[in-house]
Amino acid sequence: QAQLRESGGGPVQVGGSLRLSCEASGRTLSALAVAWFRQLPGKEREFVAVTRKWMGERTLYADSVKDRFTISRDAARNAVYLQMNSLKVEDTAVYYCAAKNSDDLPTRPDIMDYWGKGTLVTVSS
Repeated sequence: QAQLRESGGGPVQVGGSLRLSCEASGRTLSALAVAWFRQLPGKEREFVAVTRKWMGERTLYADSVKDRFTISRDAARNAVYLQMNSLKVEDTAVYYCAAKNSDDLPTRPDIMDYWGKGTLVTVSS
């Protein structure tokens, strides 16, 4: 079992940056596909980014965050990060870290094996 814990959320102004962290215990993240999702109240959880170390590091981003967000991992810290730049009001959400035993790049929240409790990002103008 993997326990995931997100941190780094908070208030930020439009155009600003934040770095979210996902730290794990119980499993080595480098053996898993790790993704970030986000959710607003009353809305479905949506895919943001995913990374998987298989035949090299592979990543995939939602179109809405491409070229603004970067997912990366630190094997020594057993952590995955989401660097968020040029933030927009519509990026406001609770951000969740999730992981799956997969060699693929999962983007559906219903198939993920492990979840953190989320961290709130609030972008204001």
